[in-house]
Amino acid sequence: MCRCKLATASSTVEIMDTQEAKTVLEAALLTAEQPLTLADLRRLFDDELSADTVRVLLDELRSDWSGRGVELVALASGWRFQSAPAMRPYLDRLNPERQPRYSRAVLETLAIIAYKQPVTRGDIEEVRGVTVSSPVIRTLEERGWVEVIGHREAPGRPALFATTKAFLDDLGLRSLDELPIIEGTGELPAEFELQFADLTRGEAAATSPDRASQVEDAHVESMRAADAEQTAEPATLSPLSASPTSMSLS
Repeated sequence: MCRCKLATASSTVEIMDTQEAKTVLEAALLTAEQPLTLADLRRLFDDELSADTVRVLLDELRSDWSGRGVELVALASGWRFQSAPAMRPYLDRLNPERQPRYSRAVLETLAIIAYKQPVTRGDIEEVRGVTVSSPVIRTLEERGWVEVIGHREAPGRPALFATTKAFLDDLGLRSLDELPIIEGTGELPAEFELQFADLTRGEAAATSPDRASQVEDAHVESMRAADAEQTAEPATLSPLSASPTSMSLS
């Protein structure tokens, strides 16, 4: 059996076997409200275990849970346990009211920010062909999917928007490189829409209660804003050729 050398509270050296170490990691991850980084997990062992060792233990733990209703996944902001996709239809029955339906305006705006970030509101409007209403941007900000990361050096210094690690976490991605590839037509990839639909169906099961309760309120304004756009037919999305920037695990 593999054994890991750890420091005890009394500063003496104790030998902990692999299974014990995995049990500690498992307990921490199952009770955490947010994803845990490698630095967080190393603190469980007083930083006596290297990052590489913790990664090996996490990989083993992920294999241990393979094929079950809950899975261990690596996300942009760390590691967490979440319900397996196959379980979501059943879990949805426990929370039938929490299935937010974001407007097409929100989906398209989010896709443009994700693929062309950083972008200004004017950049988004140029691609969509219609004015971007403030409630649409506010919905994405309140949901924690986009944020202002700076301002463009141009007249008026418009805000630059980019996606957040929470956006990647909610879609089950580790980096923007994992987003579906844009085809030459510039239309939204079907995979993106499927991922987004899967997210809105299953996020109540995968997120903490506080975060799930915010979802219902976050999309109401966007639906109202979408009504205001009904009179203007959005143009076909122009090619989103900019390649996404990688975001590594912290």
